[in-house]
Amino acid sequence: MVRDQDHYFPPVGSIPAITDIHHNGTSSSPSSPSTQYRCHGLWYTATLSIPSVLFVLYLGFHLKRNIKKLNRRRSHVMIAYYALLWLSAILNLAWCALQAWQCIPGKEVSWNLLSLMTSMGTLCLEISLVAFLLQENYASGLEALAHTFMVSGLVVGADILLKAIFVFGFRVPLFMDDETRHQGKWGLWIFDELLLTCSYAYILFVHYSKWRDKLPPRPAFYNYVVVMFIITGIALSGCGLAAAGLGFGLWVYSFVVVCYHTLYLPFVYVTFLSDFFQEEDLLLDNAYYSEMRDAGFFDSEWE
Repeated sequence: MVRDQDHYFPPVGSIPAITDIHHNGTSSSPSSPSTQYRCHGLWYTATLSIPSVLFVLYLGFHLKRNIKKLNRRRSHVMIAYYALLWLSAILNLAWCALQAWQCIPGKEVSWNLLSLMTSMGTLCLEISLVAFLLQENYASGLEALAHTFMVSGLVVGADILLKAIFVFGFRVPLFMDDETRHQGKWGLWIFDELLLTCSYAYILFVHYSKWRDKLPPRPAFYNYVVVMFIITGIALSGCGLAAAGLGFGLWVYSFVVVCYHTLYLPFVYVTFLSDFFQEEDLLLDNAYYSEMRDAGFFDSEWE
């Protein structure tokens, strides 16, 4: 199942993909550790896994406190997105740690299913965040949340169904990184990244147009859109170059994949959720300060 990139690209004047860390010249058995990690290498798997483990540990460390705050404030929106963030983080950690599955005979179906589930979780989070924030009444409760997940569910469902048909119906190696010259693979990824890039470009266009009042007045939202527009644009360029047979495109696309799976979920947490969990602490601090001020603890400072 593992194929050398040199079979596809000439050794001179080409750049191998960042995921291509083979150990040619070795004759190990299919079950040996060196064979299991010959697609990417152990360092590549560790590069993906360590940030994912740290983020899950961070979420777990603050889980009890965050759940108490969610129960007190009764925000259905934050509860839904916090649960979705946890689901995406666990799936992403499994995907990062089990990179060897795409190189082990008999694990192709399991790897494709895991990749589809991971893609579904992160894409649902990405689409639903944008869909929810683009609503005029984006601060409302269950009705806006239900509408958001209905829209994002249809989009994500169609996307995952299309990918599943390509992977299991037409045998397109969509999630197999050693398959680098399959035109159907890069065609679908180009289509996928193009839609996301156009969506973020449209939001930026509205922001600088006369309809900007319809967008939420949150600077963090625009920072998020700008970053995602750049990331999806770079990924689109990498897919296009890879489809043209350029090894540099594989480097670009692989670099974006590493950045997305290690940084996207922490970026979402910092942008949309961390302020919610810290806001109550600030309110409590202000309340304690007010009580101490009323009790006269700070009278000496004015004397």
